Amino acid sequence: MEQTVEQKLQALYELQSIHTQIDKIRQIRGELPVEVADLEDDVAGLETRIQKIKAELDDLEDSIVTRKNTIKEATATIKKYEAQLNEVKNNREYEAISKEIEIQGLDIQVSEKKIKEFGFEITTKTEVYEKAVADLEGRKKDLDLKKSELDVITAETQKEEEELNAKAIKAETKIDERLLIAYHRLRGNAKNGLAVVTIQRDSCSGCFNQIPPQRQLDIRQHKKIIVCEHCGRILVDEAIAGVKAEA
Repeated sequence: MEQTVEQKLQALYELQSIHTQIDKIRQIRGELPVEVADLEDDVAGLETRIQKIKAELDDLEDSIVTRKNTIKEATATIKKYEAQLNEVKNNREYEAISKEIEIQGLDIQVSEKKIKEFGFEITTKTEVYEKAVADLEGRKKDLDLKKSELDVITAETQKEEEELNAKAIKAETKIDERLLIAYHRLRGNAKNGLAVVTIQRDSCSGCFNQIPPQRQLDIRQHKKIIVCEHCGRILVDEAIAGVKAEA
């Protein structure tokens, strides 16, 4: 059977009342869910950064070992060439061996320089690593604290919210699809989540702009659904709100 305008308004106001109760519960939780999500992102980001720095430190340590081995090999080669100098038969051989000794000596100098550079990098990166680890521990503590707060609030309100959500689903079945889409659009656009509002002190209780007397009369006659000229919210009179309050 086709609903009257009054029945449609009653159904809309009933749904709005349920959603307002749900909104209040979610306001109690406040920004905690967002804070928890942000902290989880921070923790994940720091863990990734720490792994990257650790890999870089390991590479630097490996590079130092490689350079030390190069020095060891070059030193051994120099000793071998120095021994050969005692057995040379001519200047040409002497110069060739001396050149090899010089090359090995340069390799040692380069490796020693690189070891110093790698050592400096390790010192710098270790400081960054230790700070990141400390930051991670701090973020984890903050996350555990915020999660605990959220768990407590959720436990206190979860059952009530689930019951209200079930009521909202049931209430939505009393509203035709076109009106329901409009209702959710209005609700989504409103900062306070109010799509259906009452007249209070001759004004829209959603945006507080004054409603002309003739328009108030039209609203009370329940002949059509009337929206606020300023904010677009659906307006209901005290009779519709009263019916919901008594139900």
